[in-house]
Amino acid sequence: MPRLAQITGSLHIHNFYIGKLKAKQEQLFESDPDLAMLLDNVAAILSEHAAVLVEDIADIEDDGA
Repeated sequence: MPRLAQITGSLHIHNFYIGKLKAKQEQLFESDPDLAMLLDNVAAILSEHAAVLVEDIADIEDDGA
């Protein structure tokens, strides 16, 4: 099982790329709406995975307390 530091690092990376994807999606919304929608879908998937990571972190912290 991954350590807390690894999961936390992964969560930070997810959040970084979610922000990047959202920013690029906003830039492309007018010029390429299909690509903007694709980027939004990728950001949504990363957001779902980030939510799982948050739950995993909470579980690990609860087990350690």
